[in-house]
Amino acid sequence: MFGIRRILALAVAVVCGSVTSQAPEFSQQYRQRLNGAQDELRQVVEAFDADAAENNLNRNSAIRVYEKTGSSFLQARAESVRAAIGRLGDLERQSEAFDEAMPVLRPLVVARAPDGPVLQGALRDFEPAIPVTFHGFIWAGAGVILGFSIAWLIGLPFRRRQRYAPRNLRV
Repeated sequence: MFGIRRILALAVAVVCGSVTSQAPEFSQQYRQRLNGAQDELRQVVEAFDADAAENNLNRNSAIRVYEKTGSSFLQARAESVRAAIGRLGDLERQSEAFDEAMPVLRPLVVARAPDGPVLQGALRDFEPAIPVTFHGFIWAGAGVILGFSIAWLIGLPFRRRQRYAPRNLRV
């Protein structure tokens, strides 16, 4: 029975290590999508700003023109432009966080505040890779430790209580 526990613990550790070793690759693929989304949104916002400037308006005044019209379509368009500008700001902040983070910490940048559409696309198209980088090995090691910890916690209720009865007490 003791051997089976060790085998199961090793299996859980290997699975966890394999999964966590993919964190740097996933964050890399997420970052590529993030930069693509940022580039596309920047083009949309810049086109809006250019249209506003051609009509002697700045961004905020152009949005207010949309909002003040009686058209529900233009009012909705004003809200979608505001949302696009806000999302672009969020993507730019996350991109800066990626630039500032050490490679081993980049998976935490994703975990902290992922962009929903970018995350969904990265999850849908994710292709695992062999972790041949130093930070990939760190994440794999962390996963192995996590796996052994999980196996230990799962096995905790099944361990026999050792009784420490005194032997041959001499009085």
